[in-house]
Amino acid sequence: MRTLPPPPLLKTCFWVCLGHAVVPVANCKREKYSSQPKENKSFSDFLDYWQNYIESDYSENLDSFYLKDWHFSRDFPNYKAYETPCVFTSDWLNEFWDSKADNDDYRFVYMGPKGSWTPFHADVFRSFSWSANICGRKKWIFYPPGEEENLCNKYGHLVYNIDSAELSDAKLYPNYSKVKSRLEVIQEAGEIIYVPSGWHHQVHNLEDTISINHNWLNGCNVDICWQYIKNNLLQVQHEIADCREMEGWDDQCQLILNATVGIDYDEFLRFMEVISENRINQLQNHLLLVTDQFDGEPKEQNTDKNPPLDKYFVDKIEVLKTGVSSAADSKCLTPSGGCKMTEGQINHCVFDLQSVKDILHDMILTQEFCHLNNCKNRANDLIKTIDTLFNSIAKKIVCTNPSS
Repeated sequence: MRTLPPPPLLKTCFWVCLGHAVVPVANCKREKYSSQPKENKSFSDFLDYWQNYIESDYSENLDSFYLKDWHFSRDFPNYKAYETPCVFTSDWLNEFWDSKADNDDYRFVYMGPKGSWTPFHADVFRSFSWSANICGRKKWIFYPPGEEENLCNKYGHLVYNIDSAELSDAKLYPNYSKVKSRLEVIQEAGEIIYVPSGWHHQVHNLEDTISINHNWLNGCNVDICWQYIKNNLLQVQHEIADCREMEGWDDQCQLILNATVGIDYDEFLRFMEVISENRINQLQNHLLLVTDQFDGEPKEQNTDKNPPLDKYFVDKIEVLKTGVSSAADSKCLTPSGGCKMTEGQINHCVFDLQSVKDILHDMILTQEFCHLNNCKNRANDLIKTIDTLFNSIAKKIVCTNPSS
């Protein structure tokens, strides 16, 4: 049975409440620079098109338009159409973008008729993503990290359509015969698909479909994101290597990196700073509630009883690395005003800060990063701040449990 768009009364409500919105619409029957060309339409015009397309029985003579990457939550912040599932709330990417002045995010609504689709790709910054079907059915085709190398043509360009007959041309796609893994999943209405970092995928709407999609990063995959950014900088440097002697070459490489990937080294450092500052503030506020005084410096204690930080935190960090903490702890990573943090919230903050520290250590070992104005000093200062806080937490635990 075909799942239709909203019934007339609800559709009319959409028109009245949201019809004026300008939405990005892709044409699934056209290809331009290995992507589907987009144009802006009013939401009401898109709904009119969708209804006419259904009534034409999805005519091959008509374009197949797909409303995708609509920043619905950003454009209608008071609508409160949904809540992020608790297991996906540790979301550094949107936490950072919410802090920026450009009013952007990586929370999207997708709406498309039967037959609309998204070409083969991996997600932005090599982030995780989740996709919840409100109605309709989707077919997902997945390839694990590394297989994409076998799905590039002899020029190094990724195939546009994973089901293209061109892949059988061994001269054009010489490595296609080496592909070993392909996973297909049918997603029903009411189901959520989780896409791990670096998994290339292609998606087809088998019915008229509405879905909610988020891209997200956290301490479990930020290292993959950072490596992806570094790899892209190497590609930029290779492309303009003949200009290496020009003044400001490193800065120029960063500009091109930002234009092609969407972020550069300086902004990625700011990303780490924002995530750290939020967690440092939470932990400091917690310490204020459980101690008579906290001034940012560890109090003098019997150092013989202080456990090594690595020994104390390693078990907590390893547990969190293996998966998401309990739903109760993930549901609200920020304590309510005036309330102490739960053990799960503390452990999650510590894990996040340790993950940031690992990235910062790698950044200051990266030559191109150190060439940028003041970036190395900022990274070192943040590492010191995190270490000071970790020492304060460890010494407070010793004071509370002197026999441990």
